[in-house]
Amino acid sequence: MPPMDEDDPPRARGGAGVGPWPGGRPGWPDDPRLDPDLLEHGDHRNVEDRYRYWTMDAIRSDVARRALGLEVAVENLGHDFNIGSIVRTANALGVSRVHIVGRRRWNRRGAMVTDRYLPVDHLEDAGGLAQECRARGLELIGIDNVEGSLPLEEARLPSRACLVFGEESGGLSPQMRRECARILHITQRGSTRSMNVGHAAAIAMWAWTTRAR
Repeated sequence: MPPMDEDDPPRARGGAGVGPWPGGRPGWPDDPRLDPDLLEHGDHRNVEDRYRYWTMDAIRSDVARRALGLEVAVENLGHDFNIGSIVRTANALGVSRVHIVGRRRWNRRGAMVTDRYLPVDHLEDAGGLAQECRARGLELIGIDNVEGSLPLEEARLPSRACLVFGEESGGLSPQMRRECARILHITQRGSTRSMNVGHAAAIAMWAWTTRAR
């Protein structure tokens, strides 16, 4: 589907997205990626304009095709509300997969339905995540400001990695720290003991996208 131009549907009034394709069914593009229901009623989903009117399966396929060699894992030991935010950032930056480790249920509100467009799976514990990473050639890297961790800004980052984040209150669990090949931290210069895990995850993912080798 080509980029939109001045002849494409105008923005819908009062919100994001686009209205129905102009001219009705006779003028619909001949493109198997497009959803007839969205063409008829408009598309107001939280997706980039390039994906307007695309089916969910078509979007998932294109996102997977363009995904990077980075995966992300989040320990879900206490139903952390930051997980949704991390999933949303992972989607935005082209992360290929997200692993939820621990509790299966997680709060999806912060994900803004972005979990529909990239694989999000569940693993029982840190050992299961480590085994998954070893089987697929991913270096498991923890992000936490614990004793012995190294500065993220000075680290050489591998081309295939899984960054794992702990909970807001306690960081990485002892079991997860033992499974990590190494642990990196984001250097802080203020008075707070730690930053929000959702923010830390965004910084770490962005750092990998700009510096991985």
